[in-house]
Amino acid sequence: MDCWLPDKDALKRPRYRSLMEAIEDAIERGALKPGDRLPTHRELSYQLGLSVQTVSRAYSRLVEAGHIVGEVGRGSFVRSATDDSVLPFPALRAGDQILDLSLLKPVVDTIQKDAMRRTMREIAEELPDEILSSFRASSVAIRHADTVDAWLMRCGIARAPCDVIATNGNTSAMTVALMSVAHSGDLIVTESMGHHTLPALCRSLGLRLRGLRMDDEGILPGALDKICRAEPVKALFVMPSSGPMSNVMGTDRRRAIAELARRHDFAIIENDGWGPLGPSGALAPIAALAPERCYYFTSFTKCLLPGLRVGFLVVPKSAAAIAHERHMVTNWMVAPLMYEIAARWIADGTATTLRDWQRAALQSRSSIVRDVFAKVDVRVAQAGLQAWLPCPDIGSETRLVGRAREAGIFVAPGSTFSIGPLPATPGVRISLGVRDTGALRNALRAISDIVAETGLA
Repeated sequence: MDCWLPDKDALKRPRYRSLMEAIEDAIERGALKPGDRLPTHRELSYQLGLSVQTVSRAYSRLVEAGHIVGEVGRGSFVRSATDDSVLPFPALRAGDQILDLSLLKPVVDTIQKDAMRRTMREIAEELPDEILSSFRASSVAIRHADTVDAWLMRCGIARAPCDVIATNGNTSAMTVALMSVAHSGDLIVTESMGHHTLPALCRSLGLRLRGLRMDDEGILPGALDKICRAEPVKALFVMPSSGPMSNVMGTDRRRAIAELARRHDFAIIENDGWGPLGPSGALAPIAALAPERCYYFTSFTKCLLPGLRVGFLVVPKSAAAIAHERHMVTNWMVAPLMYEIAARWIADGTATTLRDWQRAALQSRSSIVRDVFAKVDVRVAQAGLQAWLPCPDIGSETRLVGRAREAGIFVAPGSTFSIGPLPATPGVRISLGVRDTGALRNALRAISDIVAETGLA
């Protein structure tokens, strides 16, 4: 749609923000529709009497907010709802014969079912009053505070300088953390290949999101320092050990990130969704290095059982009041029954047993990946939930995902995890939480054969 123009006389200072708001309003009213082409920077600057830099700044902010997309050589377009899917995997139809390696989850077998049956019987016999009548978060959390502290210590986190909020999983904790540190218009930075729901969440909260350059350890300190010198950064959202490309951030890099946070005074939101699943003696979280400014969260969903949607958000003491309020208005409180199960599993050793079992199960699956892709540059952690298979370009990524689906295998395209304005790193994420190791090996061999036939990776 080349003819649309905002009202020149309605633009106020600062002009870039006024122009940005005018375009947002046009999109909300339907005057600009998904797929409509916006005027070029130079064309719009001429029509409105603005500098090209002002228009460019407005367009950049709209890209960060997720309202428009820029395509080299073609121009800027209103973003379609299908430009980024909410989930990195397609919906399944009844009767589909597929092996889903796109959804990130732990291995589930009879050991988890038996543990759940046993605990549910115990709870049914005792049925603590708190499970039925608790309506205050504090009355639930206080019963198991010491037990929770013991679990967090296994993640490298001490409660002493912090406060802990029990949440309904990682998504709840992630939302509360962002709402606690930032306000509409603030800038959040993260890895250029990061959490797939973060862009949508930031858009819903009115936050600007920008992906920064990475290497094999994750986000580059130089890129982080550069943007902090250019404009105020409110928070860094980071996944030091569980990003989609299986990058693991070393100790020196974690210290450098903590030091930059202090120097530029921004908060850190640390997603440690896998918790203590990694090898014993794992790296200390960034939150242990900078507890005064870190919002750390983890849960049982990825390391023990998908249905056990209980997590913990650890916040600085100075931010405890506002974080508890944000949790109250978005979730009110953790589900008492789920929290009771989680706490009992920690206390009686079930959580440790299931974690160790999961660790061994994933190690065996990681070995299968290395065996099948012995001649391919695939990245997989020793006890990780996923493997990353790089592709030479986005076209190859798309073809590989399509060919795998034709073979009855779903994998997650790397473009799902791309966070602009940097281009996506092409590749596919392969989830390993499959019960049947024979089926997993066959699927990986099929993907390997596709790669060998086509050179797509």
